[in-house]
Amino acid sequence: MTRKTHIAGNWKMHLTKRRASALARAVAGHHDRAEHRECTVFPAFVHLEHVRRNLRDTGVRLGAQNCFGKKEGAFTGEVSPYMLRDMGVEVVLVGHSERRHVFGEGDAMIADKVKIALRAKLDVMLCVGETIEEREAGRTFEVLARQLRALKVVKEAQIDRVSLAYEPVWAIGTGLTASPAQAQEAHAECRRRVAGILGAGAAAGMSILYGGSAKPANAAELLAQPDVDGLLVGGASLSIDDFGPILDAAPRA
Repeated sequence: MTRKTHIAGNWKMHLTKRRASALARAVAGHHDRAEHRECTVFPAFVHLEHVRRNLRDTGVRLGAQNCFGKKEGAFTGEVSPYMLRDMGVEVVLVGHSERRHVFGEGDAMIADKVKIALRAKLDVMLCVGETIEEREAGRTFEVLARQLRALKVVKEAQIDRVSLAYEPVWAIGTGLTASPAQAQEAHAECRRRVAGILGAGAAAGMSILYGGSAKPANAAELLAQPDVDGLLVGGASLSIDDFGPILDAAPRA
């Protein structure tokens, strides 16, 4: 089964309204409605409307970096996936390593977010990955298996709205990158686990992106791996000078 390459930019807590709008225009111009790849950007909540205006009818999808696991209620400071949908958001990141390890979000909370985001008709990109301590202890596959249990809340009709991002925590913002062989090994294991939870067809069709210090110098080699279907780019997504070449690395075949 052919899976279209997906290049996504997670802008995290960066940029101003003006710079986010300008970057959105630059990404849209560079992507140029290319049919051989998907492109998504994840700006900060406060910039969603400004970025949305600059992405309208460009083929670049608007994403949100997080959501809360409830439709509404007395949850000061949180954002409902239904609110995001109302703002024009199409896809939401769930379980990013910084949410897990900086903000202490556990597996049950992340599963709740997956469930409510899909119910709100958003696509979900579920992030999984191990710490350096877990990798050195030989527990990478164990960690992935535990984190991927969040997919058990996904209904059959929702499968095509779910993707994964494997992001080894030790490679997030460190300058370290998993080797292509390490990325492929982890992605293949994720796909095997997805097959066990949602079925072989779901596993074959699900996009699995790599995230962890992806940059122009390593993009093509990572994307050449059979189970690496795209890249979730952090720091290198903040400049079109870096993000443009990563978009260009998406294979056309």
